[in-house]
Amino acid sequence: MHHLVRRALSVAIAAGLLAAPAATALAQAPAPAQGKVTFTVGIQSDVDSTNPFTGIVVEAYESYALMYDYLVSSKPEDVSPMPSLAESYQEAPDKKSWTYKIRAGVKWSDGQPLTARDAAYTYNRVIKGDFEQTNYGNYVTNIERAEATDDTTLVLYVKKPTPIMERLAIPILPEHIWKDIDGTEVKSFANEPENGQPIVGSGPFRLVERRKGQFLRFEANKEYWRGAPKIDELVFRVFLNADAEAQALTRGEIDFAYDLQSNVYESLKNKPGITTRSSQYPGFNEIAFNNGAALADGTPIGDGHPALKDKQVRLAISQAIDRDVLVERVLQGHGSPADTFIPPMYPALHLDPATKQTFDPAKANQILDAAGYPKGADGVRAKDGKKLELRLFVREGAESEATGEFVKTWLKDIGIEVNVKVMSEDALTEIIGQGEYDMFEWGWVVEPDPDYQMSVFTCGKRSYKDGDSIFADLSDSFYCNPEYDKLYEQQAGETDPAKRAELAKRMQQMVYDDAAYAMTYYYNDMVAYRSDKWTGFVPQPAPDGSLLFQYGIHSYLTIEPVKATSPAAAAAAEDGGMSPALIAVVVGGLAVVAVAGVLVARRRRTADADERE
Repeated sequence: MHHLVRRALSVAIAAGLLAAPAATALAQAPAPAQGKVTFTVGIQSDVDSTNPFTGIVVEAYESYALMYDYLVSSKPEDVSPMPSLAESYQEAPDKKSWTYKIRAGVKWSDGQPLTARDAAYTYNRVIKGDFEQTNYGNYVTNIERAEATDDTTLVLYVKKPTPIMERLAIPILPEHIWKDIDGTEVKSFANEPENGQPIVGSGPFRLVERRKGQFLRFEANKEYWRGAPKIDELVFRVFLNADAEAQALTRGEIDFAYDLQSNVYESLKNKPGITTRSSQYPGFNEIAFNNGAALADGTPIGDGHPALKDKQVRLAISQAIDRDVLVERVLQGHGSPADTFIPPMYPALHLDPATKQTFDPAKANQILDAAGYPKGADGVRAKDGKKLELRLFVREGAESEATGEFVKTWLKDIGIEVNVKVMSEDALTEIIGQGEYDMFEWGWVVEPDPDYQMSVFTCGKRSYKDGDSIFADLSDSFYCNPEYDKLYEQQAGETDPAKRAELAKRMQQMVYDDAAYAMTYYYNDMVAYRSDKWTGFVPQPAPDGSLLFQYGIHSYLTIEPVKATSPAAAAAAEDGGMSPALIAVVVGGLAVVAVAGVLVARRRRTADADERE
C-alpha cells in the first residue's frame, strides 16, 4: 500500500439525509480455478491503474506491493523499517551515499534475473523523470543518482544526509520491460495482462487477469524469495457498495470485506463464521480549500472563489464544522476528531495543537465580520460585491455525501451559501488538478515516515504544465508558504529523530494555523472476514492493527485455510469471531455508491486510501 495515498472511500453512513436504493456488485466474480486455493477480497473502489506511475488509490498500491518488490519494508509488529529486496543496507561513513545489498537469485516472472541494475534503472527513471516524479519524487529529492556497481550492489548517492533512506517505497520495475515505455507513453501505459500473459513482476503474486470494474486475479509466485504464499490465487472483487460486499461475505462468495461503513460493519457482528475488526488507522479526511490555484511556478490557474485566498475565511469555515457530530453521525463512533495532518497513530510526530479550531459558530461569525464580509439582506455574506457562495464537491458514497450536507448546513448558519455537487472520484481528481473548485471532501492515508505527506503542502507540488496540458502533482489545496518550504527542506536533511519531530510539528502548526484544510476526522479501518474458513492473518501493528492493506505484504504470505477440525474453526463456528463492541446507529440510510478513484494528480492518494482514498 502506498503510504500517503488518497483513500478511495465508498462508505455509507446515515446522517438522516436521504435514502437511495441499494446497489449490487459491479460484476460477477471470476470462475474459480479447479483444485486451486483462492482467497477473495471484496473492495469498493476499483484499482484505478496497475501502472505504478499513474495509480493513486490505496487499492492500487496494494496491487503494486503484490506484483513488485521494494528495497525495504515495514515490520508487522511495530511498522519499523525492515530489509526486503535489499537484504542489508548501510550509510557510507562520509554520509554521501547508501549501499543496498540486493538479494541474489531473485527472478522476474518471465525468468530473467532481477539484479541491482533493475533497481538502479527504476530509481534513475524517477530521479530524471517528470511524470514519474508525481507518485515517487519525494523519495528521491535528496538522491542525485543510482548506480549498480555489480549485480547485487546498489549505491544511491545523496546530496546531503537524509532521514528516509530506510523508508523508500518505490516498486522495483523490470528494466527490460519498462525501458521501451518512454516518458510520454508512460502516462497512458495500462500495464495489464495481454494475450493471457501475466504482468512481469517479482512479488509474491502475478497479475494474470484484469477486468475493470469487476475484478483483478493474481496467481501465487511459488518461487517467491520469502517463501511461496499458502494460497494459489488471490482475487480482488469490486462491489458498488458495502451492503453488497457484506452480503457476498455472508454467502461465502468472498473471504474478506474491506472498507466497510459502520452500519454494515455492525450488521456483520456475531454472525456465525465471521469476525469483525475495527482498527486504528493512519488515515484522515478533510474539507480542502482552494488556497489560490496556481502552477508550481506561480502562474494562476483554475476558477476558485477569491475569498478562499483569505486565511480568515478559511479559519471561519473550520470553526463552523462540528467534528464531534461527524465522528458520531458519519463514522458512528469509529474514529476521532482530526486536527493536524500527521495522525495520532504516530505519536512521536503528531502535533496536538494547544489551541484547537473547535466548533464555535459565534466565533466564526465574528471572524467574518472583522474580515469585512457583512451579511446581506438574504443572510449571505459578501465583500466588494462578491457573495460568499461556494461550491463543495463531494464523492459518490454516503460518507462523503453526508459530510457535505452537514457542512452546507453549518456554513449557511454563518452566512456562507454552499452548493454541494456529488461526483465520481476520477472526475474530482481531474477538477482538483486544474484548480477548478472552491472546496472538496476527501482524505489521505499517511505512511510511517511522513515526508510524503509533508511534501503535499510545498509550493513545488502544485500542478505543472507539459505542452498545453496541465497535470496535477501532490498538492490539492495549492497551499504555498515559503516558510513552510524552508522547514520542509530542513526536515528532509535532519537525521536526528527528535529534531526532525520538532520540525514536523512546526510544519503541522503552520498548516493548521493557515487552515489549508479544515481537517474533519481520523477514521478506523473496519473489515470483516470468514474466520471459519481462514486463519494466519498478521496484524500491523500488533496486536490490534490492520490485517490487509498494510505497509508490506505480511498477511498475504501466511493466510491459509482453516482445517475443519481445528480449534479456530470450532471457535469461529461457535461465536462468529471476535467483534469490538462499537455502536453504529443509522438514521435513514444512504446506500453507498462507490466508484473507482482515478489517476492523479498526486497527488492523492489512499490509502483506504483516498487516500484521497
